[in-house]
Amino acid sequence: MSKLVRGHRDKVQQFMTITGSSEKLALQALKSCDWHLEGAFDVFYSQPQVKSYADTRLVEELYKRYKDPYVDMILADGITLLCNDLQVDPQDVVMLVLSWHMKAATMCEFSRQEFIGGLQALGIDSLEKFRDRMQFMRSELKDDQKFREIYIFAFGWAKEKGQKSLALDTAIGMWQLLFAEKQWPLVDHWCQFLQMVDPTLSNYDAEGAWPYLIDEFVEYLNENGIIRKGQLNDWSQKY
Repeated sequence: MSKLVRGHRDKVQQFMTITGSSEKLALQALKSCDWHLEGAFDVFYSQPQVKSYADTRLVEELYKRYKDPYVDMILADGITLLCNDLQVDPQDVVMLVLSWHMKAATMCEFSRQEFIGGLQALGIDSLEKFRDRMQFMRSELKDDQKFREIYIFAFGWAKEKGQKSLALDTAIGMWQLLFAEKQWPLVDHWCQFLQMVDPTLSNYDAEGAWPYLIDEFVEYLNENGIIRKGQLNDWSQKY
């Protein structure tokens, strides 16, 4: 590694620290992605043979630490404790990505199966490994395909139990959270526009193109001089 330039040496060391991989694997992953860390993490974790093994007994111990004392689930208090242990804000988007990995059905709670299955899939059986994986999970938002999957997941996950539609303020919160990472420049205009359209957002379809409302949004942008006709990217097909 001494033959590498300093920037590359630092990335190899960072990669090894986060993934627990060997120097050889770190070099292979980073070189394959032109020394981009986020892409290298994707390459590394997409290969089942190099994922860390998770000790089921230790995963169970982690679950017990956060489990509610009265029901066999992790609820809001347990998630708050988990966030404190991981040194992340409960509102941090990485917690959404974690919930996606766990295939969580409802916001602010994890069933035993969701929590244990998610950690085993991520190769996590200790708080140290948990903290190490946070950067990788955050990097997944930069992958267009994974972002799309997380985006679709978020709007089902955020619905209250028994509700078919998502409250508008919750939907706006989700857009602002997700597109703070993707840096979509029109997100604030989009959220402002929606507050004039449908107070209940009852016609929201997480997997649909929503073409009519998109057309109205384009007209709104043009009429308010926010963007000139023909300059709007076709973001609706991408997301």
